[in-house]
Amino acid sequence: MREDGDIDSAGHARHSALRADRMLIRARAPLRISFAGGGTDVPPFCDQEGGCVLSATITRYAYGSLGDRDDGQIHIESLDFGVTATFSADAPMELDGNLDLVKAAISRMHDEAKGFDLFLHSDAPPGTGLGASSAMVVCLVGLLADWRSDRMTDYQIADVAHTVERKELGILGGYQDFYAAAFGGFNFIEFLPGRVVVNPLRMPESTVNELQYNLLLVYTGKVRLSSNIIEDQVARYEAGESDSQDALRELKALTVEMKEALLHRKLDEFGRLLHDEWEHKKRMSPRISHAYLDDLYDTARKEGALGGKITGAGGGGYMLLYCPFDKKHRIAERLTEMGCSIASFGFDLNGLQTWRADHG
Repeated sequence: MREDGDIDSAGHARHSALRADRMLIRARAPLRISFAGGGTDVPPFCDQEGGCVLSATITRYAYGSLGDRDDGQIHIESLDFGVTATFSADAPMELDGNLDLVKAAISRMHDEAKGFDLFLHSDAPPGTGLGASSAMVVCLVGLLADWRSDRMTDYQIADVAHTVERKELGILGGYQDFYAAAFGGFNFIEFLPGRVVVNPLRMPESTVNELQYNLLLVYTGKVRLSSNIIEDQVARYEAGESDSQDALRELKALTVEMKEALLHRKLDEFGRLLHDEWEHKKRMSPRISHAYLDDLYDTARKEGALGGKITGAGGGGYMLLYCPFDKKHRIAERLTEMGCSIASFGFDLNGLQTWRADHG
């Protein structure tokens, strides 16, 4: 047994207060790429006019492992941030800027003086546009629900995760990431006053394969704080700026068009609509794009990409491009020369999953 806080070769924390033959609960929630509608899921627009998004989950995940402790302590270790923290299970957790998302989720879900060890990691850091922070909260809620033997629905898990991140911690953003991570797959999600409706899309395997074959996911190397961009977007909408308001309404209409193109297997049309989506999205706030991103996108278009967009709120992170298959390799080469890296991915049709593992 290693000393408290060490990491073993498999990447899992071991702590001296843990039983040698305990049961571990594990969970993973998929990250997502957003094709259209991002921004229309952010209040007050969705509360006043209704919003919708089109997104799909991918083979990148937020992970969590939980095992009981015998000493009444809660020990948290985040591999992504290189941070550990230990608290008494029967004492309130102070939200002090250190692992606040994790502590807020635990406070919401944990109502017993039982200790546990929690290990967390993600395939992508927050701020890269794949919904990583929200997927981690969904993963945590699902993990704690399983530990408590609380049979929550996907809607309930997404709603609790949204409440923790958006309401209790006051982090600005939309609804879509929580529902995408909880449900998984290709979804057309509607955000109506007082309710969310997740509409799973029945996608033939051939369409999914062809879409993946023509998509290129590019990491721009720029991490951004999405809440700053969203704050500016919301302020412009509330101030009645016509360009921002019109852009949101155009995005909403385009999301429906892109859904129809996808369902009717008109993938080149889908790619061209992706370009229109990006052009309208940039109108919501000048912070959504900048010269470097514009240069990357313009280069990709000159090399043959039909369309593309930043996958999250904007400002950086991952760029998604739809490329004819015979031009995709050249577009990847040019963007790599400009300092980007190409990210491999597949589509995952499952949402949040939890399971148990013996750990002797």
